[in-house]
Amino acid sequence: MDKSAEKKPGTLYVVATPIGNLEDITLRALRILREVGLIAAEDTRHTRILLNAHGIGTPLLSLHEHNEKERSTRILAKIRDGMSVAYVSDAGTPCISDPGHHLVRAALDERIAVVPVPGACALAAALSAGGFPADAFFFCGFLPAKENKRRRYLETLRHVETTLVFYESPVRIIAALKDVCEILGDREMVMARELTKVFEEIARGKISEILPVLSATKPRGEFTVLLEQAQRAAVSLTEDDFREMLRQLCDEQSLSLRDAVARVAGQTGLPRKQVYDAALKIRRIPNP
Repeated sequence: MDKSAEKKPGTLYVVATPIGNLEDITLRALRILREVGLIAAEDTRHTRILLNAHGIGTPLLSLHEHNEKERSTRILAKIRDGMSVAYVSDAGTPCISDPGHHLVRAALDERIAVVPVPGACALAAALSAGGFPADAFFFCGFLPAKENKRRRYLETLRHVETTLVFYESPVRIIAALKDVCEILGDREMVMARELTKVFEEIARGKISEILPVLSATKPRGEFTVLLEQAQRAAVSLTEDDFREMLRQLCDEQSLSLRDAVARVAGQTGLPRKQVYDAALKIRRIPNP
């Protein structure tokens, strides 16, 4: 067979779509979505709304976290046969806390061209309006859903000296912020909700200031949270300082020793083991 007659494989385009406002899509993205032979979408019903708004009739195929491996095989077969395909998630830039990684990796493994078509991203939108340093930042994605895993993960972030960014759902945002405040300290934060939508909200303040407002009503919408960076600790606490901090937390705020130690470590930047050892020592010394 003459190799020159073989079909040239198509291209996989990874296309960013709006995170709310349907106008937030690039001219290039609209052209790609019109020209490709197929659009793989995290939720075809959601994507059809976007396509209808811009008069695009390209066929759709669902590809989400539960069928990604099976559908990737089908999509790559079409690309090998010469069809170009666009992949879109429900909102924003695919593969950033969204499905798509398996499809992209499989395409690269087969030496298929993968072309990003950049656009909206909740992470970038929040950073641009948050007022925190963004020359370097640490993106956590979604925090672990289970409390014990979330708390262990937050412990690993206590000394990260860049802006922290994470996504959170409305059902877990209050519990997550309580854990953040306890383990990382009562930091300045930015809470961005429903970005680019009618009820967009960007709130700034201490975690302790924002939590009561959130708790007063049922949280709605997806949240993007920015936290100020950890400050390099230059702390020298005396035994009396430790005793007073722990007394206030244990006696006045009724925290357990474990939670009090976590709070002191978060507030001072000292290693948790050092604080715990000091707390045990202080507990063995009677109050004057």
